Amino acid sequence: MSLYLLLAVCGCLTGITTVLFGFGGGFVVVPLLYRLLSQLNTADSAIGRSAMQIAVATSTCVMIFGALLATLRHQRAGTLDWSQLRPLMGFIGAGAVAGALAAATVHGEELRWAFAAYLALTILDCWLRPGFLSQPAKGRAAPSSIATALSGLVIGWVAAFLGVGGSVMTVPLMRRRGIAMGRATAMANPLSLPVALAGTATYAALSAGPTPSFGAWYLGNVDLRAAAVLVIGTWIGIRAASPWIGRIPDRVHARIYVGLLVIVLMAIAAH
Repeated sequence: MSLYLLLAVCGCLTGITTVLFGFGGGFVVVPLLYRLLSQLNTADSAIGRSAMQIAVATSTCVMIFGALLATLRHQRAGTLDWSQLRPLMGFIGAGAVAGALAAATVHGEELRWAFAAYLALTILDCWLRPGFLSQPAKGRAAPSSIATALSGLVIGWVAAFLGVGGSVMTVPLMRRRGIAMGRATAMANPLSLPVALAGTATYAALSAGPTPSFGAWYLGNVDLRAAAVLVIGTWIGIRAASPWIGRIPDRVHARIYVGLLVIVLMAIAAH
């Protein structure tokens, strides 16, 4: 019972960070589920060997609900610029399919360190390279169609591979296009939808192949019971945090964003 209570509380935290910072599903759920599965199962069991893949796949499934609800909240608040979003979404979805397939072939420990390395690089990039922590410059030129396509494919691949939704790539991308932090984090949610949908469909399809049998409550690598509890918690968190949409000062918003990434990095690397 305490296990599911913990999942619900962390789902609530996921909802808060999703609606206010554009991330949550991966950066909260992946470290949490990885730790829980590793502690509750022996290292040589089927679930123990695939703990990271299960965490990533379940995170991607939960992300569908969180990203959709947060997108609706931001649409009502008027914080979404669809002219920036539409060109990226299809390419992100295509990259997500490839990323999910790649994740299923990688050893769990390698996937965990890839997750940590990606976080560390993102934190350094946000902290050291101009344009993220400070108020962005205005009037930057729109990217070319080729740059947009490549950006979308890379974002989708990395996001589905790590189960993180791509917000740590889309938020800095939008930020350096001259978009304020509140809108940049808002737009991470609809851009996470193609990752969540394509990634979850791919993980579920893998159940038809020669994958290990984890039990009756698994669909491929997706832990359905954990996903259901996390979805309920996410809904509560999004509702609780919605009144703060657009009310956090730009510089403060950016610094909290980077600080949250540091906390998650410490959690995933401390195993």
